[in-house]
Amino acid sequence: MDIQTLRKTHPDHWMRAAAIRTLTLDAIAAANSGHSGMPMGMADVATVLFEKHLKFDASAPNWPDRDRFILSAGHGSMLIYSLLHLTGYKQATLDEIKNFRQWGARTAGHPEFGHMEGIETTTGPLGQGIANSVGFAIAEEIQRARYGKKVVDHHTYVIAGDGCLMEGISHEAIGLAGRHELGKLIVLWDDNGITIDGTVALSDRTDQIKRFRASGWSVFECDGHDPVAIDAALTAAKKTKKPSMIACKTHIALGSSAQDTSKGHGALTDADLIKDTKAVYGWTAPAFTIPADIKAQWEAIGSRGAAERADWEARLLTIPGNKQREFARAYALEPHKKLSATIKALKKQITDEAPKVATRKSSEMVLEVVNAFTTETVGGSADLTGSNLTKTGDMGVFDPENRDGRYIYYGIREHGMAAAMNGMVLHGGIRPYGGTFMCFTDYARGAMRLSALMRVPTVYVMSHDSIGLGEDGPTHQPVEHLAISRATPNTYVFRPADTVETAEAWEIALTTKETPSVLALSRQGLPTVRLEHKTKNLSSQGAYVLADAEGKRQAIIIATGSEVEIALAARDILQADGIGTRVVSMPCMELFAEQEERYRKRILPGGPVRVAVEAGVQMGWDRWLTGERGKCTKAGFVGMDSFGASAPSDVLYEKFGITPQAVADKVKSLL
Repeated sequence: MDIQTLRKTHPDHWMRAAAIRTLTLDAIAAANSGHSGMPMGMADVATVLFEKHLKFDASAPNWPDRDRFILSAGHGSMLIYSLLHLTGYKQATLDEIKNFRQWGARTAGHPEFGHMEGIETTTGPLGQGIANSVGFAIAEEIQRARYGKKVVDHHTYVIAGDGCLMEGISHEAIGLAGRHELGKLIVLWDDNGITIDGTVALSDRTDQIKRFRASGWSVFECDGHDPVAIDAALTAAKKTKKPSMIACKTHIALGSSAQDTSKGHGALTDADLIKDTKAVYGWTAPAFTIPADIKAQWEAIGSRGAAERADWEARLLTIPGNKQREFARAYALEPHKKLSATIKALKKQITDEAPKVATRKSSEMVLEVVNAFTTETVGGSADLTGSNLTKTGDMGVFDPENRDGRYIYYGIREHGMAAAMNGMVLHGGIRPYGGTFMCFTDYARGAMRLSALMRVPTVYVMSHDSIGLGEDGPTHQPVEHLAISRATPNTYVFRPADTVETAEAWEIALTTKETPSVLALSRQGLPTVRLEHKTKNLSSQGAYVLADAEGKRQAIIIATGSEVEIALAARDILQADGIGTRVVSMPCMELFAEQEERYRKRILPGGPVRVAVEAGVQMGWDRWLTGERGKCTKAGFVGMDSFGASAPSDVLYEKFGITPQAVADKVKSLL
């Protein structure tokens, strides 16, 4: 539908949509940066969605049973900022719009979760939003099965662009959604045929409609500027039991001289262009000014859901009291009251029995006791269930026939799994964890980074954490991955030495509210090294003295994970030679860095030589080797400086020189 026809046949709709377009033009001109084209092109779709379909209440942004709206094409952030301002979200003030992309503003260049209410997830890295949405929809299904339709019954809507659908993660996401028949998920594709470089045809010829249908989706098409057609497509999509994609044919930078060009994708800041475009719209109000009647119409849309929210609050009170409390606790990310005592009991059992098991098995042992009562945990694996050991007996498998299931077979989709887990946390009421090999953090990296950026406690179970996985060889042996994970801000990287430390790591991961956790777990069996039961969670301090020096302390060996037993054996060699040696287990560098300086000094005092041993690269260790002020000059590292090889694990440790004797020799060379 052309602009003049739209203005004539749907004048009220047109002016409401024009408010989005003009705010976009004004904000991007003031910032002299941004992306004008997508909000201008998708304003009609967004207006119909918010006015006629989206269940929300602007006065209660965190209402649990609201519909979720995800702007996967996050570069078009002025679309969501305009919508939030127009519908009356308190934090989306006009000053925030005027300060778009400026220091301290909630209106960041791309939508950031936690900056402004109404932003459900951080988007901008293309494809992440649509992949998050699968997790949102899974969480809704699981909670509806648990608490009933009168408490949980909402949709997840996504606006995605051509770039989102080109990114590989989108294929992982749509395949997973189609398999699980996530009928409450509706994706609105901004089908404008333009990317930064030019037309989509420059780089792609995918028939997206056939692609989605082949993946098990219902597909609809509409003119993305015809409000009647948009409304009809959304109405039809809500009736299908499959996830739905609506192909909305739109014009990028609608009404401007940059319409349907790659220029229209970016910042349209020329004063004459803006003036001429507003004239095409029939918009006469000054910059950043929304006429009172149009603003009132939008605010009425924003308050439309208030009565429905009040009804929901009344319905919530009709379910059993224990379910009400469980619902509130899960949404608050509060740990179950049994968690601490259960972890302590398991630790006591392990120190008494002292088993030798791989820490991936240790993780399974923890999950077996924790999943029995922590019903908000949802596990999964990227086609490595039997290797990651992430499935416990009482979980049940989530699929279209069993929405009560709490275990998800993600298939070979590491990136999609990680992004979906982020979506589950962001939806609320779910604590997801998912497994793959540590080496494949490479494939999940984009979503893992966003877990940290958004400050959400997604848990990554990364087994086969070193050359210790053996014969699969260097393609599957991580050497740099611990360093990469540790280099990511706001991430806890746990490398436990035994089952006791694994239990402590899980307790922290299931307690924290704002930090994702990476559990690096061994394939090979490891002895229990914590042979004295402590009720205190020593891993929460990041590092602690596992075995102290006998006699004068001359050396400190710091180790993690499977190398702690090597450090202890090296200590035996050194002590036999009269060299007093302390062994420090450091399961989590990040938590150790958070401790008070006096504690860190007590664990790693100046004076003795320091040697770290870890079957990975040295990067990240220098702070603890040289001392935080660079005072320790006698320090060394025993680990990897190359990729691994294919051989049995014991042979690899010998060939790469990660042995007790090598550690002892390194200490002696520094004395």
